[in-house]
Amino acid sequence: MANIKFVKEGKEVIAADGANLRIKALENQIDLYTFMGKMMNCGGYGQCGTCIVEVVEGMNNLSPRTEAEKKILRKLPDTYRLACQTIVNGGAVSIDTKPKR
Repeated sequence: MANIKFVKEGKEVIAADGANLRIKALENQIDLYTFMGKMMNCGGYGQCGTCIVEVVEGMNNLSPRTEAEKKILRKLPDTYRLACQTIVNGGAVSIDTKPKR
């Protein structure tokens, strides 16, 4: 089991190993998107870059960056991930939603 802490929202979520970060956030009413992201997101296919989050702690408990992430996030810090492409593999993770770019 994984423990996902959404820092800004002050909310903790329990997830099964292998859970998708975007899906767990949306299931728990965590708002991942800015105004434009709400209108233009790709629905979780790793094509738009609107679900960017920052991993504050627990990067080792997440899947490696996908090729889509490497392309979209190439100019951003290694701690930035696309929630739709991130799989939680157990342990504790702290996530900052809508980080400054």
